[in-house]
Amino acid sequence: MIVIAHLSDIHIDLDDGQRSIGRARAVMEYLEGLPYDLDAVLVTGDIADHGLPAEYEQARELLASRHPVLVCPGNHDERAAFRESLLGRPRSSAPVNQVHRAAGFTVALCDSSVPGKDEGFLEEETLAWLEDVLDATPSGVPVLVGFHHPPALLHSPFLDGIRQFGAERLADLVDRHPAAVVAFLAGHAHTPAATAFAGRPLLVAPGVVSTLRLPWEQRAHPEDHVHLDAPPALAFHVLDDAGRLTTHYRTVTAPAGSAWW
Repeated sequence: MIVIAHLSDIHIDLDDGQRSIGRARAVMEYLEGLPYDLDAVLVTGDIADHGLPAEYEQARELLASRHPVLVCPGNHDERAAFRESLLGRPRSSAPVNQVHRAAGFTVALCDSSVPGKDEGFLEEETLAWLEDVLDATPSGVPVLVGFHHPPALLHSPFLDGIRQFGAERLADLVDRHPAAVVAFLAGHAHTPAATAFAGRPLLVAPGVVSTLRLPWEQRAHPEDHVHLDAPPALAFHVLDDAGRLTTHYRTVTAPAGSAWW
């Protein structure tokens, strides 16, 4: 059995009075306190709120774990600083695509960010990279494809306007590898969500820094899209020996004597 923790949108901001840091730290302390060694912790984007090197340095400290931690960029991230300050690699503006191969599974993390924009798009370089990953994956090894922007409608007008566009290209690619990809994992939405894309599950992690208000939920102002006081949450994806994927969602309680902002 493979167990992967999936969180997203920690939005580390050094000017928010420790709010984002405290919420991310609480989630990571929860994961560190588990009695079970996770197969991976996946963080699907918006690591830094402003894409600043100092934010990535703080995030690097917060995300240090006994579990393998995998990260990809979101629309708030800046590729060159992400590479240098978070991953310890040379600066570059090219897409940050990464593959993690472990016993019994593979995670392919695609960079869906578009520099200077909030919506997502997979560059041709990224699609070619993903096809190479799938071609090189042995038959029978399940692949989880992760990125920041969901490539399907989630029925929030605000969110759907900044989703991943050009997604039919991704659907065509994975259809050429029908036995390889078992699910897509995304962030960006700041809400736990499950739907389908290209005939496979599309599983969206909750937001750590905030939670999306859905259109049918009451709110004081029409443009008030997020709850700031809802607790941070995460998903656990379980891949069993029969190849079945099950997802559980968990909220994280506030540290003793404190409350969420």
